[in-house]
Amino acid sequence: MTERLDYISERIEVSEKFQPVFSHFYYAANIGSESLTKTLLPNYQTVLVFCFGGEISLSVGEAVARFINTCLVLGPIKRAFDYTLAPGTELLVINFKGDAFYRFFGRALIDDFFMHPDDLLTDSCFAELTLKLQAKSNEERIRYLLAFCEPYLRMNDQDVAHMLTFHETHTWLNPIQEIASETRQTERNLQLKHKKILGYSAKELNRYYRFLKAIQWLEQQLKRKGKINWFELIEHCSYYDQSQLIRDFKHFTQLTPKQYLSLQHQLCNPNSVD
Repeated sequence: MTERLDYISERIEVSEKFQPVFSHFYYAANIGSESLTKTLLPNYQTVLVFCFGGEISLSVGEAVARFINTCLVLGPIKRAFDYTLAPGTELLVINFKGDAFYRFFGRALIDDFFMHPDDLLTDSCFAELTLKLQAKSNEERIRYLLAFCEPYLRMNDQDVAHMLTFHETHTWLNPIQEIASETRQTERNLQLKHKKILGYSAKELNRYYRFLKAIQWLEQQLKRKGKINWFELIEHCSYYDQSQLIRDFKHFTQLTPKQYLSLQHQLCNPNSVD
């Protein structure tokens, strides 16, 4: 748990039973008297955010969403965005892993970055769920949410599960080409399935994994308090040159690598376990 005078945040791991579908829960609360703004780095996950006791404002480019005592689906989170917690506001975030959001809701968000989950369904069950969670402790909320969601989980698509494994373990290979060859399917069919179920293409995800490798390398160097050798980073992460590295940082964070380093304290990395 991270705690300061006006802000509390905690990454909450899930039990082994739910690890295939949720990477973790995230809890934060503004206990101060002024609004607090954080920047969330991309993680290519879709998340479900519950807001209790106040207002949360999200800013994604020119799009802004504000919600009070309700919930919102965000994602897949492909670029950094800002969120602001008003005084007295708590948020609880469910991070869906891989194809898990599709397995619960039957669709992935592609064109819409945020929406109320009840807009994806035929009733107002999430509006009612938020009210039930409001008065519970954080531990009780998580137990209730896991029990609530378990009956709705569908079986995963084996092709997509295979592609996700390739992305994680064979970053130097093209998962679409490899699996098309193995399963005797067309690459086009697998590309369409990848986008439909995950909400992004295999090419997008490979680019993100290279960027993620870069920021993880930077974090390691900062922990060692060593001087940043940018050419070593370029070689380590298989960038062509410094220009390509800068383009990726601007694409995902709207910052140059050096600006990213100077603003570390304002950034929330959802892949960090610290």
